[in-house]
Amino acid sequence: MRLTGRPKTSIYTHIQAIPLSTNRWREIRKASGERIRRFALARKGKSVRPFRTFSRWTPERVLLISHLLFDGELVRGRCSYNSRSRALLKRVERIMQTLYDFKPKRYLNHITRVQRIAYHNVALGNFLYEKSRELLKKIATCPLVLKREFIRAFFDDEGCMTLVAPRKRQVRGYQKDTSILLLIQSLLRDFGIQSSLTPPNEVVISGKENLKKFQKEINFSPGVRINGNRSNSIWKKSLEKRELLDRAIKSFKT
Repeated sequence: MRLTGRPKTSIYTHIQAIPLSTNRWREIRKASGERIRRFALARKGKSVRPFRTFSRWTPERVLLISHLLFDGELVRGRCSYNSRSRALLKRVERIMQTLYDFKPKRYLNHITRVQRIAYHNVALGNFLYEKSRELLKKIATCPLVLKREFIRAFFDDEGCMTLVAPRKRQVRGYQKDTSILLLIQSLLRDFGIQSSLTPPNEVVISGKENLKKFQKEINFSPGVRINGNRSNSIWKKSLEKRELLDRAIKSFKT
């Protein structure tokens, strides 16, 4: 190219059959590897797909991070959310669209019917991971409007409604991390709701007054249902958890 002044596409047809020595191939591979490594280091932690960051917490942002914490995977480099509830899946995807313009990858477990939406963006995953650490540290001192969304996300994801009147009328939430249960219990007290911790790793709300306060201040989100297809389901249909909560409260003798 230097000698003729012609482009490499023109030169190549005349030289492509000329074999290169072993040493020359070794030099080419070494130079290629160094270019790839420089490019990878330059891009580490970055993404060609941009996203919007935030510093101020809003109810929707608390909901998003909380859902990813409770029923998702939120680690450095990736984030995903798992649920059988279409309402919750749509909620997470809708709020995520305020930060990220690209659609998630979708996966379905054909046995459990649990769906997973995943966002494969290293920088986005790192950012949301850091925000989750920040939320856990700050939520105890946040305004009630933010605490409410944190608690609601927990019970939407990890909670269930037990109604076997008159013996059991309880809102229960499971979490293997005991520190999260203690945090939820503390936040519930801020709304005047008393709860107890019972094995295995559950926070339990019981009693008419506590259930009424939970219904008024927190409640389950519309569209969040029990799994009526479970073999041990006593209802045999997918009722909304908020409906069962209402039935439980009304079942108390006045």
